[in-house]
Amino acid sequence: MAKLKDSIEYTIYKILKLPLFFLPRKICLSLGTLFGRLLYHLDKKHRHITFSNLNTAFGTQLSPSEIKRIAKSCFEHFGRTLVDILKIGNTWREEINRFVDVEGEEHLRKSLRLGRGVLLFSAHFGNWEIASAFLSQRGKLNVIARPLDNESLEQELSRIRERFGATVIYKHQAARSILRVLKANEMVAILIDQNVIRSQAVFVDFFGKPAATTPSLATFFLKTQAPLIPVFCFPTSHQKYCLQIQEPLKAALTGEEKTDVLKITQLCTKIIQNQIQNCPEFWFWLHDRWKTRPEK
Repeated sequence: MAKLKDSIEYTIYKILKLPLFFLPRKICLSLGTLFGRLLYHLDKKHRHITFSNLNTAFGTQLSPSEIKRIAKSCFEHFGRTLVDILKIGNTWREEINRFVDVEGEEHLRKSLRLGRGVLLFSAHFGNWEIASAFLSQRGKLNVIARPLDNESLEQELSRIRERFGATVIYKHQAARSILRVLKANEMVAILIDQNVIRSQAVFVDFFGKPAATTPSLATFFLKTQAPLIPVFCFPTSHQKYCLQIQEPLKAALTGEEKTDVLKITQLCTKIIQNQIQNCPEFWFWLHDRWKTRPEK
């Protein structure tokens, strides 16, 4: 039954993808917006998760009508992001530069000159896949990912990432590979904004509520002292993106590993929260971020 479901999903994907080869990008983005609106009305499960998350984050600050507006905008943004990844995914990465304006590139250059590799962290915010096309032109880039449940769709996504210039390191084989590539002064990109199971989590504050968060980013930082740089890629006007490379994280460490892992993870999560607060419609509210709860 699972194989039939995967086959149907992949067939739908191929049918929807075909027109994107021939249509102008502006029209493709408009179709992505329509797809997001349709998804908002049809996908009751993720619409409910989105409203629940938004109320957790902003329920005391925003009116119900404003929450609803952000929820709709989030679905529309997700549709545009998905379509644009497929559209631009067939473009050579050097050509993608005309879609991307960069801020703070000097922070990346300076960090790479240290020779310890670079840990880039971000979130499912804006268009996180497009960022790799630019970053991979500045050095060897490795992205940490969990494979999709649908193997055929995973192969398609891996092909796009590799065309953008990134090497995929899957989570189940990550630790040794990450240490190796950092030692070779390569970049490693990790998204740390999604829920993890309790046995693999540290709990940090995220919009005033404890969120189960991977400690892996902080752990690799403590092991390697590779510069830890926040990176965000989000849409701007005229169908372009802004790739924002921020200053490396600075933290006063205690020397006690558990304490420092928690502190670094909290600092990184706070940076992500600040970015989301600026443009909440660009974050992936469809994910059940607070699903795992701490033990009472």
